[in-house]
Amino acid sequence: MSEWTERTERKKVAAIVTEYRPDSHAEMIIGRLLGLFGYTPQIEVVSLYLDQVPSNDIGMSEAQARGIPVYGSILEAIAAPHVESPIDGVLLIGEHGDYPWNEKRQKLYPRRYFFEETFRALDLLGLSVPIFNDKHLSYCMQDTEWIYRELAKRGLPFLGGSSIPHAPQVPSYPSERLEQVKEIFVVSWLGIESYGFHGMEVLQAAAEQRAGGEMGIATIQTLEGRSVWTAMDRGEVPEDLMIQALSSLRDIPQGNPRDHVDVPVLFILTYTDGLKGYVLQLQRFIREWGFAFREANGEVTAARCDSGVGRPYKHFDKLTSLIEQMMLTGRSPVCTERTFITTGMINLAMESLHLGKKIDSPQLCSISYTHGAEEEST
Repeated sequence: MSEWTERTERKKVAAIVTEYRPDSHAEMIIGRLLGLFGYTPQIEVVSLYLDQVPSNDIGMSEAQARGIPVYGSILEAIAAPHVESPIDGVLLIGEHGDYPWNEKRQKLYPRRYFFEETFRALDLLGLSVPIFNDKHLSYCMQDTEWIYRELAKRGLPFLGGSSIPHAPQVPSYPSERLEQVKEIFVVSWLGIESYGFHGMEVLQAAAEQRAGGEMGIATIQTLEGRSVWTAMDRGEVPEDLMIQALSSLRDIPQGNPRDHVDVPVLFILTYTDGLKGYVLQLQRFIREWGFAFREANGEVTAARCDSGVGRPYKHFDKLTSLIEQMMLTGRSPVCTERTFITTGMINLAMESLHLGKKIDSPQLCSISYTHGAEEEST
């Protein structure tokens, strides 16, 4: 048993949420911290802020049943005046809710606002505590860079991203196979931005394990519709890796996705060291994430991310456990650079889709870090 699980002290966290309804990320994460879904929590949610309360909200009733105050502002939730000592961490769950979309097909979640108010509260209270942020930092690269700089300036332990890259890989394989990787192909599904980010994280979690660690991304291109299959026909995109990635999945239709998916979307990423990454969005053709990668010697490995396809979405157990690990130890199991680069990947991919052309990624080309915890980043 690791040191952090042996501790008996109950760390206290404030949860800042866009929407808390059935099957939302708020329910999946906070619900586990409340002891639901068969999960035994190590930390305690002591306050809650709800940005929106839809007709099917369950956050108010869950909080009331457990005596957790729902505050009207982020500052109040983090100050948590009803508890005797300051909070020990903040959860930012800015996913789901009724928010507008921009012309780039990005949903405008108030994630920068969540960070701004959190930083303001911590400053006013004189606190320096770990922060968890669900999924990417922002839909806007300027906001992303601001958040990243503020986290670095304050030296706060930080864990970002989603549950999917932490799901078990089936079949498992030695990580050494990724040291000389040349191509990685991820198959993903549903929303271009929302689920595309999951695909980007699966890609990056593999890419960062190559020899020398992460060294940055040079260009990003997004193709949509028939142009995806045309690029494969021209040999510009490795169709064999797509087929290998699909072969690792469960319960998929027979035949080529060309015959089933009307408007596929393909993200093509060229890393500064020549690695090529692909994330293919296949709408509802599949219901989980898979990937295949080719080493320098030509050997191909394929696996799926073992995510749950229905309640209680067991893959959230691991993410919740990682959140608790950071809150209890003050050290993040994943460095901030991964969340910064995956945020940039999806943002610039949506920019490329909007513009209809390949674009350079100067914000990402000099990002370097080594795989592992935050203290190993460069």
